Amino acid sequence: MKIAVGCDHGGFPLKDVVVEAVQAAGHEVIDVGTFSAEAVDFPDFVKKVGEKVQSGETERGILICGSGIGAAIAANKMKGIYASICHDTYSAAQGVQHDAMNVLCMGGRVIGPELVKVLVPAFLGAQYLGVDKNGERFARRVAKIKALES
Repeated sequence: MKIAVGCDHGGFPLKDVVVEAVQAAGHEVIDVGTFSAEAVDFPDFVKKVGEKVQSGETERGILICGSGIGAAIAANKMKGIYASICHDTYSAAQGVQHDAMNVLCMGGRVIGPELVKVLVPAFLGAQYLGVDKNGERFARRVAKIKALES
């Protein structure tokens, strides 16, 4: 898969770890910045990642800001983006499997590099179950989520 990765200055210290984890899992990274620790506005990088996912240029995205909260809020304003903060492997995988999550958000001031190294493969290794034979309940729920989009 191609994965868009973006961050603000609060997430910048973890970005290289995220990029390495994506590559170690066998995926290609599209890095949309930021490229330094200089203060920037996270919504600008959320937009870049979201547009890559919306257009199909990348299958999924990963965002890192200070807490992960701002990135998740902003990303979820974009049609077709299903983002969540995940700081545990169960949520990182289950969000994809049950809820079609396509953007993982993390807090660069909340978690460290060792957790990133397990969260990223959990997120990328999970597949949405709504397309499986027994996945009708997930598909039904995701359809209801999509109906909420304005």
